[in-house]
Amino acid sequence: MLVDVRTYQVKPGKLTQELDLYAKHGLAAQIRHLGAPLAYLHAESGDLNTMVHLWTFEDAADRACRRAAMMADPEWLNYLKLADEAAYLVEQRNSLMVPASFAAIKR
Repeated sequence: MLVDVRTYQVKPGKLTQELDLYAKHGLAAQIRHLGAPLAYLHAESGDLNTMVHLWTFEDAADRACRRAAMMADPEWLNYLKLADEAAYLVEQRNSLMVPASFAAIKR
């Protein structure tokens, strides 16, 4: 299993608007292609204005295939356009990680 850990920094005061934009325009398309996220989180303390979401894949090839299909979806492309216009996101980081043998992720 491969876990795509995606961390986003949002402009101060814009987290609620970003989450609303995603829920209305991006979530359905993303789930259609990637499946439900393992987790979709936002900071309660620490680095406020931070979102982290985790997506699971069989391997890198599975991830590449599913993300390519998502990037061809007009609904997802519309969300990306709206997100770009809103300009709520400041920074994005992502890491591809694998679970330790003693902490398997059950899906």
